[in-house]
Amino acid sequence: MSKLKAGKRTFTMIKPDAVAAGNIGAILKDINAAGFKIVAMKYTKLSAAKAGEFYAVHKERPFYGELVAFMSSGPIVAAVLEKENAVADFRTLIGATNPANAAAGTLRAKYAKSMGENAVHGSDSDENAAIEAAFHFAGTEMFA
Repeated sequence: MSKLKAGKRTFTMIKPDAVAAGNIGAILKDINAAGFKIVAMKYTKLSAAKAGEFYAVHKERPFYGELVAFMSSGPIVAAVLEKENAVADFRTLIGATNPANAAAGTLRAKYAKSMGENAVHGSDSDENAAIEAAFHFAGTEMFA
């Protein structure tokens, strides 16, 4: 399937901090337990150039350089997830950007170290989910 199903798919990355901490399996288990189906997944490492391209929307923000350095500092797990109301439900599952403000049981409350090292990325809209998934995966790498 080459097109992201609007409303039914979202994109996530398990960030370098969570990978380094050995939390890949636990995070994937929580994602599955929340009813998400993994339709694409890869273990990879972003170059600084690729991380900069992915986060280009934040280029003018003061934290951009740190974000790019962090996201290219180690391996990540990129994945496309499927479920009804995927983007909103996944945003609820991951919790607030700052783990100190994340609800108990959310991925960030359980696995994040700080606001900067917050364990997981989740798309914030159907449009961005499609863009982010296409950045990491060819259509032939996503399965229903």
